[in-house]
Amino acid sequence: MMRRLAPGAALSAVFVIAALLSFLWTPYAVDGMAIANRLQPPSAAHLLGTDHFGRDILSMIMVGARTSIAVALVAVGIGMGLGVPLGLAAAARHGGLLDELIMRGNDLVFAFPSLVIAILITAIAGPSAVNAIIAIGIFNVPVFARLTRGAALALWSRDFILAAQVAGKGRARISLEHILPNVTNLLIVQGTIQFSLGILAEAALSYVGLGAQPPIPSWGRMLADAQTMVAMAPHVALMPGLAIVLTVLGLNLLGDGLRDALDPKLGEGRA
Repeated sequence: MMRRLAPGAALSAVFVIAALLSFLWTPYAVDGMAIANRLQPPSAAHLLGTDHFGRDILSMIMVGARTSIAVALVAVGIGMGLGVPLGLAAAARHGGLLDELIMRGNDLVFAFPSLVIAILITAIAGPSAVNAIIAIGIFNVPVFARLTRGAALALWSRDFILAAQVAGKGRARISLEHILPNVTNLLIVQGTIQFSLGILAEAALSYVGLGAQPPIPSWGRMLADAQTMVAMAPHVALMPGLAIVLTVLGLNLLGDGLRDALDPKLGEGRA
């Protein structure tokens, strides 16, 4: 368990701390251009080198972490805030009209990937970080709805739920007081996984110009700007690429570790 949880938490913490630190300090101003220092390799003055405008890459990665984390966090919040109540409602009315409507709605959303939804939203409202949040958040809703419904259905036949029904509690009250606390562990683990996927989705949307817009730094747009300079200055693409890989790896390890910690039997089986 600790083999995954500890390194995952450490990697995740590094980027969270970098994002928080960027509110107070960065080695250089992210909008400070110095053409004379363009495409400088990593050095004592610029630990991760400079880009094609002479901007410090470390500073941009720190602020870009803030952008990626904010987009992914809010998108996961939207997914949980809408998906969990829908999943609880569907499980409470299993086999009924409400359950069917919710699940068919989930299928409809799954038919359109987040990138397609983002393109649609962008065509209407224009590219921005807010639209990226909405697109990723909408895609997260059916994920949490399906997970919550599946976990809740397994609980509705348990003795303590039957006892609550005999005591006169309604379906809504049972869902809130008995079902939700027992599926929280699953939601935490899934939230970690969706958080890492949200960072990947934000980078992908920014890469194609649909995410955060200049002058706000974004890891995806840094990669897009660097794609024509890989041969002459590979560090310009390597550094933001490593930031994405290490952050997603850390979050996935963290999710694995949490899954093992919250489900000891599963942890023993995977050890």
